[in-house]
Amino acid sequence: MRSVKVDRKARGNSRAKSVRPSTRGKRELADVQPGSSRRAQAQGFWARLESRLSLRRPIILLCAALTVLVLLGALLASGVIGRGVRAVNDAVAATLSHAGFGIAEIHITGNRRTPYKQILEVLAMQPGQSIFSADLPGARQRLAALDWIASAEVHRRYPDAIFVTLVEKRPFALWQMPANAAGQAPIAVVERNGAVITTREVEKFRRLPKLVGAGSPQSAADLVDAVQSHRAVSARIIAYARVSSRRWNLILDDGVVVKLPESDWLPQIDALERLIIDRGILERDVTEIDLRSPSHYFFLLKNGEKKDVERGKET
Repeated sequence: MRSVKVDRKARGNSRAKSVRPSTRGKRELADVQPGSSRRAQAQGFWARLESRLSLRRPIILLCAALTVLVLLGALLASGVIGRGVRAVNDAVAATLSHAGFGIAEIHITGNRRTPYKQILEVLAMQPGQSIFSADLPGARQRLAALDWIASAEVHRRYPDAIFVTLVEKRPFALWQMPANAAGQAPIAVVERNGAVITTREVEKFRRLPKLVGAGSPQSAADLVDAVQSHRAVSARIIAYARVSSRRWNLILDDGVVVKLPESDWLPQIDALERLIIDRGILERDVTEIDLRSPSHYFFLLKNGEKKDVERGKET
């Protein structure tokens, strides 16, 4: 009897072939690039900082803001920021000046009564100063604050010139102002609209009409024009006196006072012109002429006598 041997190797091979490879232990690894770990750490740091400074924690935000403000305040108080800004501005200005943009010429027109030296002082612009750093609005304001300046224009003309155009006020009359607390009544030069120009060096304007009384500068223009159109009256007048803010007296030479009505005084000035020229009224012993009545003239003589004359019948 033959013994039969079983080929176990073949069975074992088939069983081995039938076993499927396990994927349980295999994992795909992500590609790692140089520096990625540092980037991840940085991102993690900023994420943690952002989470701590989120709106959910307002106390931390408030403390951080207060710290920044305190630091800025300390820098401002110490002058560090101001000195740094000035240093930068000075450096820029010096560079521009060396490049040909430094102030080399200042042209001034329109100044008749304002000294050239005073204008330069008010402009406060130095030779060689950067033309870009010139404070034109400030210069205009300072010029307009001068007594005689009505308006001022200041312009740059590149590369190195400043042009100043002035319009000065026009003097109209001298006004004896009301007495102050010290009992003094200063005299001022005024414009036609009554605005005061200056109280300095008024003796230079002694030929201007003289106004006396409160409110006289604001209402004298028409009267002064009317008087100056009458040659005889104009040659004898010394001052215009405002009475109770209602009417005018004309002060003539030799102290003669001419009283005018509150309104419609132009015919009275015509009548005064005729009295001076045709009747020689000022050559008589008259101290006062009252023209307020529409029908009569009233005269006060030096001896105190009063005389009235019907209009049209004066002798």
